[in-house]
Formats: sequence, structure tokens, C-alpha cells
Amino acid sequence: MKDAAGSRRSGPRGNTLVSVERSLETQVSQAVDAWLLWLPRWEPSTHRGRVAPCRRCLGSPVLSAAGLGSDVPHAVQHGLSTRIKTIVDRSVAEYTSLNLPMLQTELDQQSARNRSRSYRPGEGLDPEYEGLPLDPDPVPGAPFLFTISGLAAEADADVPALPPLSEEAKAALRQEVGLADDYANMVGREVCTILLHHRLRIQAAITEYVEPQITAMLDELTRSLDAPFDPHDPTV
Repeated sequence: MKDAAGSRRSGPRGNTLVSVERSLETQVSQAVDAWLLWLPRWEPSTHRGRVAPCRRCLGSPVLSAAGLGSDVPHAVQHGLSTRIKTIVDRSVAEYTSLNLPMLQTELDQQSARNRSRSYRPGEGLDPEYEGLPLDPDPVPGAPFLFTISGLAAEADADVPALPPLSEEAKAALRQEVGLADDYANMVGREVCTILLHHRLRIQAAITEYVEPQITAMLDELTRSLDAPFDPHDPTV
């Protein structure tokens, strides 16, 4: 008599599940490897922080599974969460192409529409910048002459909208979107489970590359607060 795990992994469908799990394990491991290669190049930002939180990283179960808490700088978090999101998106895209023809058609039409835009500033970015706002937060009393997001919106307005759907098509599309969301949640949970096995090397990298820079920055801030004026400045 086979246990639940053995039953789930036996037969053609079970072999497929094992293959998917192994594929996810490989992809997550490669994503963590790429993030670890990038991390030594990270430096703390000195510009003004953003008012709006990052919707991709705030409360992310991926970051919780990786052991990256709120005390880790957002840029460090974002580089990993974006790489993991790419894995989930890729898995959902494959599932959609095989099982959800209506949603796939809608996505293909949207992709074709996006490719016809003359200006696409949000594409081809490194994972550390993907999904972040295209423009800095505005400064009161200092309006921008133009913004990257504004230029992108102008380019998008020149592209014809997609043809409208019938009510029946909308209902069918909503059903397929729901199935895609369910699959994305399933893959996300699996990815988080896999990430738990990488927590030690992720934390070791944070200790080696991130914490010393944060400590140095806080030490510099402390010195500047203790001595707000340059003692060598003859005008003081």
C-alpha cells in the first residue's frame, strides 16, 4: 500500500508532478545564485526614499520564506522577489498556453498591442529595477517638465484598443483567469517551500555584504549627529 506522497508521484501524472517540482527547484536555485552574484555590487541608496511602498515586496510570502525581513533594504528584497516572480509567471504562462485557450488569445492580443507601442521604458530592465516606478516621487513646488510614465502613456494612447468582448466571452475569460490565479497560487506555495532550503545561504550573504554597509552608514550618521559642524572648518 503506497502512502500519499508515493501515490501522488506514481504513474504518468505523478511523473509529471515530480518533473515540475524538480524544474522549480532548479529554477529557484538558479534565481538565488543569480541574486547572490549581484548582491556584492549592492550599495545603500543615498537619495530620498519613496512614499508609496512597493506592492511586489510589501508582505510578500516569497520574502518571508527567504528570511528577508523588513530590516533588509528594499533594493535587496526587490532583486530576489522579482527573480522569483519571473519563475511563477513563466510557469503560469506555460500552464495557460496548454490549458486556457481563451485567456491565451487575450494575452497574445495584448502582447501584440504592447509590441506596437513606440516607447516601452518598462521592458528589458534588470530584475533589481523591474516593477519599480519609472519616475521619482515629485517634490512639492518643483513639478517635472515631463515624466517617463507620461511619455509611455502618450505612446500607449496612440495604439488602438483591443476589440470588445461579448458578455459570454467575458464570463468565460473570468473563469479562465480564476484558474490561472489558482495555479499561480499553487506554484507560489511550492516556490516558497523550496526557498526555505536556501535561507541559510541567503542569510549568510546578507551578513557578509549588506549588514556591514548598513552598520557603516549608521556609524557615519551617528558621527554627523554628534559633530554637526566640521571641526576643521575655519568659519565655524
